[in-house]
Amino acid sequence: MEITKNNRKWLDSLGLSHPVVIAGPCSAESEEQVLKTAHELKKTDTNIFRAGIWKPRTRPGGFEGVGEKGLPWLQKVREETGFKVTTEVGNADHVEKALKYDVDILWIGARTTVNPFAVQEIADALKGVDKPVLVKNPVNPDLALWLGGVERIKAAGISQLGVIHRGFSSYKSLNYRNKPKWQIAIELKKEFPDLPLILDPSHICGRRDTILDVTQTALDLNYDGFMIETHIDPDNAWSDAKQQITPGRLSEITEELVIRKESSSKETFQQKLDIYRSDLDILDNKLVGLLKNRMDISELIGALKREENVAILQSSRWEEILTSMVDEANKKGLNKEFISEIFKAIHVESIKIQHETK
Repeated sequence: MEITKNNRKWLDSLGLSHPVVIAGPCSAESEEQVLKTAHELKKTDTNIFRAGIWKPRTRPGGFEGVGEKGLPWLQKVREETGFKVTTEVGNADHVEKALKYDVDILWIGARTTVNPFAVQEIADALKGVDKPVLVKNPVNPDLALWLGGVERIKAAGISQLGVIHRGFSSYKSLNYRNKPKWQIAIELKKEFPDLPLILDPSHICGRRDTILDVTQTALDLNYDGFMIETHIDPDNAWSDAKQQITPGRLSEITEELVIRKESSSKETFQQKLDIYRSDLDILDNKLVGLLKNRMDISELIGALKREENVAILQSSRWEEILTSMVDEANKKGLNKEFISEIFKAIHVESIKIQHETK
């Protein structure tokens, strides 16, 4: 699929400042809550108002949104504040109802993106429609599936496209509700540099206190904007209370964020950058060499285990290594989750080599 600069222009055509700020409650709960939040957000840098009308829940029994009766509330938000409004759609019926009430921007959620049949149903319902559509990453870390969702919407004739990075589900995560796995979003951006990329730090963090840091990371990576769940009374929100913030806190966050330049024309900057990059190249080569040495030893271990008819996976040994390396990372001020992911990948490759050893 060809993604051209025209895909970026629709964002600029809305007259929105960079970065784009999308804010509003996780769920629309009542007309009063929606309107009060929207009017408070007028005092912030918010460009677009968001609210969940339909809420796909992981398990039954949770609040699944107010449904169609909440769509007129979004109309009132637009009339009273001038905000563009956006909501999530999960099937063709949602699309039909959102279009009926002229919702400005639609987004496809992570639980929908993971299902190509559901995305195709939405794409078919969008044929002939001239509205922006944002596609969230699927819950699992699969770049091809994410791009597939975008391609299906593009094939329906939607030219105003963007993506939302909300992180990826994980069985265990020390610091995040959904691991950001920045490299996946970076790969998407490398392949389609003109596709607007929006961060959803609320779902990545799962709690309020880390939203600023994660959002700053996204801006450092040249994201086009961010979507933050904002509620007038977040502690009593009907869904995802822990990750929502007040409009006042949103103002504080946007004031603290630093917008980076693409580059610097200073000669000393480029000279220093070249030196640091040369140092990194040397270290990277050493890392590859060390990994080769480690895998050579894994091959010897595999041969020894096969000779003595010993099982390849030694769970207690693996847990001992992982604990030791995470402790060592902590002593050296390194991110524990980062080191844990690295050694898990090394362990998987080591097991593979031992298995293939003859």
